[in-house]
Amino acid sequence: MRGIEYKGLTRIEGPVVITERSRNVGFNEVVYVYDREEGRRMGRVVDLSEEWAAVQIFGSNTGLSAEYSRVEFLGRPMEIRVGPGLLGRIFNGLGEPIDGYGDIFSSSSLDVNGLPINPYARTYPRDFIQTGISAIDGMNTLIRGQKLPIFSGNGLPHNRLAAQIVRQAKILTSNEPFVVVFCAMGVKYDVARFFLDDFERSGVLANVVVFLSLADAPSLERLVAPRCALTAAEYLAYEKNMHVLVVMTDMTNYCEALREVSSIRGEVPSRKGYPGYLYSDLASLYERAGKISGSSGSITQIPILTMPNDDISHPIPDLSGYITEGQIVLDRELSQRGVYPPVAGLPSLSRLMKDGIGEGMTREDHKDVSSQLFAAYSKVKQIRNLASIIGEEELSEGDKQYLKFAEKFEQLFLTQDETENRDIDRTLNLGWRVLTEIPRDELLRIKQEHIEKYLDPILSAKEMGIDIGAR
Repeated sequence: MRGIEYKGLTRIEGPVVITERSRNVGFNEVVYVYDREEGRRMGRVVDLSEEWAAVQIFGSNTGLSAEYSRVEFLGRPMEIRVGPGLLGRIFNGLGEPIDGYGDIFSSSSLDVNGLPINPYARTYPRDFIQTGISAIDGMNTLIRGQKLPIFSGNGLPHNRLAAQIVRQAKILTSNEPFVVVFCAMGVKYDVARFFLDDFERSGVLANVVVFLSLADAPSLERLVAPRCALTAAEYLAYEKNMHVLVVMTDMTNYCEALREVSSIRGEVPSRKGYPGYLYSDLASLYERAGKISGSSGSITQIPILTMPNDDISHPIPDLSGYITEGQIVLDRELSQRGVYPPVAGLPSLSRLMKDGIGEGMTREDHKDVSSQLFAAYSKVKQIRNLASIIGEEELSEGDKQYLKFAEKFEQLFLTQDETENRDIDRTLNLGWRVLTEIPRDELLRIKQEHIEKYLDPILSAKEMGIDIGAR
């Protein structure tokens, strides 16, 4: 069904064309712009007034003329076709197939902007997701339905970490595998190729839906890509009752595109030139994760964002931290020392961790071990700062013992191969081994019965020259 057409453009300003306003035109409505050779470009309404509409084109304005071009308003928002055939397919940022197999066979289409979820319909996330990565499972646990971003920096192995999570993630209380929706925004081709090759090698490609908006794609496409991806995820989760893991990289590129579009529209800039609605715009993406009563499916989000200059107070990580339920922060200093994954101990946290661990979910000693490791590593930071001033040889014996704990914690607990998949028992046992370096009377965050059950056997074996759980 064709929409209302208008011939001629009022003016052309880069990727934005201004045209006479059609009746009943809506914000974000889909538009087709035709040049004199009948070449068609898709666009979206980005601004409105009483007399005109501003349309941003997905692509170049080459060949357009104010006199001979025409505009067709379709009277509907942007939609993506959904169906069981989504899995195993690769789409561009607009939801168009780019893998050579044509459109999926389905008559169902959904608005990419999604529908608001009634907060009362949400159920609280509680199911522990085992990623097989000790730094996450042991201290920053991922819960099904959570949104847990990775805060990284240029050159840090965030892509390797995300790929490892995709390969290894599983829910301990369910035998159903995750399906993955992967969305790349403004990334280079080699990054996209890395993920596609990794999905293929690990055998999960048949359970993955890929949306690629590469660095050479128009800015507006980067804004649409995550919405297409999340719409596909909502279909799989809430209509097909699947457990969906959504990985979005790089949210910084998304925000840069938002700033560019805001500037073109002449909006008043806010912090660092980003629009004042950056918070609400990010929330419109992040809040599409969760679990809904009446559906056994769920959407778990892992957005990846690279912090400019490793600045965690930059508007993008700062606002993301307010919206999401924690963050995994990668540390450059740990990475330079050869630690993988270089997860920073203190800035990282999972706000839903307390409700998804413990007896019946992971293990009874999980909370105690995690709390004690955090407390001890926090003290290590103070001791290292002191040692940089007075020298390590001037430290007390107790402080030197904590430095030994730190070395063992980083090399034994944090460090693991990217193909190593540790179950939660293995992770917690490694945590106990690391805690043997701390004086027993300073284990103030652990219940006595847990010390007797888990720590004492390790100490007894150590005295006999036996290394329990050696790697």
